[in-house]
Amino acid sequence: MTGWLGAFRRAEALPEGFERQVEMLHRPLADRIAEAARAAGRCLVVGVCGTQASGKSTLCAVVAHLLAEAGLKAAVLSIDDLYLTHEERAALAGGVHPLLATRGVPGTHDVELGLSLLDALACPGEVRLPRFDKARDTRRPPEEWERFEGPADVVLFEGWCVGARPQGEADLAAPVNALERDEDPDGTWRRYANAALAGPYQALFGRIDLLVMLQAPGFEAVLAWRREQEAKLRARLSAGGGDLSRTMDEAALARFVAHYERLTRHILDEMPARADVLARLGPARELLSLRL
Repeated sequence: MTGWLGAFRRAEALPEGFERQVEMLHRPLADRIAEAARAAGRCLVVGVCGTQASGKSTLCAVVAHLLAEAGLKAAVLSIDDLYLTHEERAALAGGVHPLLATRGVPGTHDVELGLSLLDALACPGEVRLPRFDKARDTRRPPEEWERFEGPADVVLFEGWCVGARPQGEADLAAPVNALERDEDPDGTWRRYANAALAGPYQALFGRIDLLVMLQAPGFEAVLAWRREQEAKLRARLSAGGGDLSRTMDEAALARFVAHYERLTRHILDEMPARADVLARLGPARELLSLRL
């Protein structure tokens, strides 16, 4: 592999077969998005939904490059960069439920910021894209935010719950794991998250023109994929002399992933039938099928 794609694969420590995945998934998807953007004649918002560590960020980076080659300017916005600050979530934890201190579920993002960014990216001028520092568990200062010169032809809006719909009230009654059973026995946390998803988040997700889903083989794959992601982070920190205490051990990682289990299972069950583009992934994140 040569050129930018080879350099990208090496920088991201991606497997040798990644080039084939690009030809099977990323390039057809970029062509589909380019066609839709030109037909729309305005900034097209593409939602990219996938579980933790399913390859959303990698996919968006490659697709943005392919769109640039096709003459289209693409901005990438992650819902992770819309997380409330550590202090804001601490206030929610104190006032609503302790589990809201942990970033992830609906109710822990700044939805209004997301809406304002989508508006700004459609217009000429510089846009500052927020960046969340997961190691420090808070948003980076504005001077460290990425600069994008608008207008964008395409916004690739990615995240684990992007485009999700709320559950019914009856589905919230029984806990799905030990975290919910032991730390949310009366359902306050999960009902708060579901209400947020049913309310403000639908305005944000309603801006999506094209919904792309990376479908994991099941929730069980998420912990294994997230474990690989954490190992990569530790390797990067070790090589750069970083603080390894900011990474998660096995117990902490399993507990963290448990926060996402309820909605992840719901998305895997509900979204495939309505996604505009569906990429089914195998246990090694290999592409099994693509519905464009």
